[in-house]
Amino acid sequence: MDKKTIRDVGVQGKRVLVRVDFNVPLKEGDVADDTRIEAALPTIRHLLDGGAAVILMSHLGRPKGERVDELKMDPVAERLSELLDQPVKKLDDCVGDEVEEALEGMEPGDVVVLENTRFHPEEKANDPDFAARLAALADLYVNDAFGAAHRAHASTEGAAQAMREKGGAAVAGLLVEKELESLGKAVENPDHPFVAILGGAKVSGKIAVIQSLLERCDRILIGGGMANTFFKAMDFEMGDSLVEDDALDTAKSLLDQAGGKLVLPVDVVIAEAFDNDAKTQVVAPNEVPSGWQVLDIGPKTVATFESALKGAKTVTWNGPLGVFEMPTFAAGTFDVARLLAEIDGTTIVGGGESAAAVQQAGLAEQMDHVSTGGGASLQFLEGKTLPGVAALDDR
Repeated sequence: MDKKTIRDVGVQGKRVLVRVDFNVPLKEGDVADDTRIEAALPTIRHLLDGGAAVILMSHLGRPKGERVDELKMDPVAERLSELLDQPVKKLDDCVGDEVEEALEGMEPGDVVVLENTRFHPEEKANDPDFAARLAALADLYVNDAFGAAHRAHASTEGAAQAMREKGGAAVAGLLVEKELESLGKAVENPDHPFVAILGGAKVSGKIAVIQSLLERCDRILIGGGMANTFFKAMDFEMGDSLVEDDALDTAKSLLDQAGGKLVLPVDVVIAEAFDNDAKTQVVAPNEVPSGWQVLDIGPKTVATFESALKGAKTVTWNGPLGVFEMPTFAAGTFDVARLLAEIDGTTIVGGGESAAAVQQAGLAEQMDHVSTGGGASLQFLEGKTLPGVAALDDR
């Protein structure tokens, strides 16, 4: 962790602009899952305890640069107020005269939530003028949105640079600090045996991470839809299963590079249709009938993965191993989550669907680290620089 954090700067009497990841699911106008809001609480409370006035900004959904009523931050501010047990004011924009006037009256201990940053097209364009307007709202910039740190947007990269240009500091929050330390150990100095588990739908999105992990891992366990592309590359007929035909050559190359490190499913759960109530059966990967599709790993594969995980000192997991959103095809993902919960070594779960899976399985508390950023954690495991982190002040 070579970046400064909020522990390294004084905040007494300062207005602090914090980029948080409040991109939470909404249902009927309410926050359906407040995990990401809760993840930001340590940083918010640290700043409040230090005597700061806290200004929070985040994107929510994909409004494509336009104001969308259903994606306003009001429900988020309401839930945050409940969690902090204090009033939280929500503003109707994230820049502009009215925002500046509202913030002028802030006192230490106040918390304000700005409107969805993606209501402005300048956000995703990382427009320097827009970034400067955001930075002008405060004395100090904090990035605590690990889930958005792989995006070079105005609120993640541009505002940090603009804050520094005007003489202020740009530092990491406690959540980003925790993410970098937990994932950093897996990237830079993992204890061996080091096993990676990769799932999800597509190989194409994980090519770089597989190549990177092959250099550092002892084994890589493959599941989910991406396994189908490897099977097709081995000339197995996959029926109606999801297969990336344009990634077959890449899959063949990865199999050649792996030298036996890749562990593929030995049996799969197939269905006649992409439906929770469809007829199912368990077959070997080379026995998928025409018209059927692979939707989960089978019990023999879980046993194979269990053997591969025995004695592991470090395990990273990114991507579900089946269509776990449907109960019929969730067994493989949940069984592997249980295997990780029993491991004595360090267990690190990537964000996104992997995090959702361990939450649903009720096992999140038994993992050493559950990341809040799916795409960001993947890029970090690839060894890529995250723009939102790179823009922060060095120690």
